[in-house]
Amino acid sequence: MQHYRVELPGPKVTKEVPSDARVRLEVQRAEFNKLAEGGTSGWRRAFTVGSAKASGPAEILQLIQRVVDRQDERDRTRRAQQR
Repeated sequence: MQHYRVELPGPKVTKEVPSDARVRLEVQRAEFNKLAEGGTSGWRRAFTVGSAKASGPAEILQLIQRVVDRQDERDRTRRAQQR
């Protein structure tokens, strides 16, 4: 298993074991590469089907969920305005 540190905002990604990590993400490398190219819908699907898993404090995971939900809403609004 490979370990990466993702610092936000940024993101700044480095290949190291993050000793102060608060959230742990488990996903196959090939799947991660596909997800990194796309938007939030791919990530949402990966978590739904179980090919990606996250663990950590519940309040941080809930915060991430709210941020993703809001970004999805902004994306839907932009698409609707462009039509």
